[in-house]
Amino acid sequence: MTIRPRSGQPRPEVPRDPVASERRRLTNLAYRLLGSLAEAEDAVQEAYARWYALPPRDREAVRSPGAWLTTVTGRICLDVLGSARARRESYVGAWVPEPLPDGREWMNGRSGGSGDDPADRITLDESVDMAFLVVLETMTPAERVAFVLHDVFQYSFAEVSGIVGRTPAACRQLASSARRRLRAERVPAPAGSQQGHLVRDFKQAWQANDIAALIGLLDPAAAMVADGGGVANAVLRPITGAEQIARFIVEMARRAPGTELLERSVNGRPGLVARFAGRTVTVAAFATAGDRITHIWAVRNPDKLHPWTDLPHD
Repeated sequence: MTIRPRSGQPRPEVPRDPVASERRRLTNLAYRLLGSLAEAEDAVQEAYARWYALPPRDREAVRSPGAWLTTVTGRICLDVLGSARARRESYVGAWVPEPLPDGREWMNGRSGGSGDDPADRITLDESVDMAFLVVLETMTPAERVAFVLHDVFQYSFAEVSGIVGRTPAACRQLASSARRRLRAERVPAPAGSQQGHLVRDFKQAWQANDIAALIGLLDPAAAMVADGGGVANAVLRPITGAEQIARFIVEMARRAPGTELLERSVNGRPGLVARFAGRTVTVAAFATAGDRITHIWAVRNPDKLHPWTDLPHD
């Protein structure tokens, strides 16, 4: 027999697993560490599997389940980063971090809009900006983990030490080295509205096959990187120079008439999504400086485009 609460009475509280609320934070951490939503979800899932594999008495003895899960997730990510370096050396073409849509936009476009997808659990801030993630890829696994944990998530070096397996002083040095890489390689992103105008003008010039307009929007030393992963057609090496990029884009547009371009948020910044025959085929992220586009990262590998499959049309 089901007992229903009387009208006006509060429903009895259903006990919740105290560690369930940690998943969002852990997914945010793992994505920044790995640059891949799929790998981040796998790492977090493995951390939870290890937690539930503990005997009940051992779980009860853990003072802070959240700290325990963070330590385990961090160590899993560190191991994944180590093996990923070898895998990415054999990757076909350039490897670009997996792009993320705005979670609200994705929910509005998907069937049902339940918000259960991991893309909706990533907080979009400057630490997931594509330019930021690309520089993180140049770091050693230990540098990346120490920097993200301390500078992005505000963990102390004593806490980082327990995850990285080095002394707090060594972790401090790792984070310092990572900061130097960022200062040397990353151009500060402009205000979103400024980048939005450039991306919108770029879209219009692309649709018009206007080479001169595209060149005018690109920095003379601009670079374009495409990630097809050997699955989708993409240039294997970066294209550099405004004219070279403009001519390449126009040629690609001519080869795929009917491609639809949509303005969308990509990792929290204005970007473009290309759809062909009803499916997303490219997600492009941009970096800008002043009134010019300096970098374009075009992700075409379908394995990295799953969160973009149900985005709404304009």
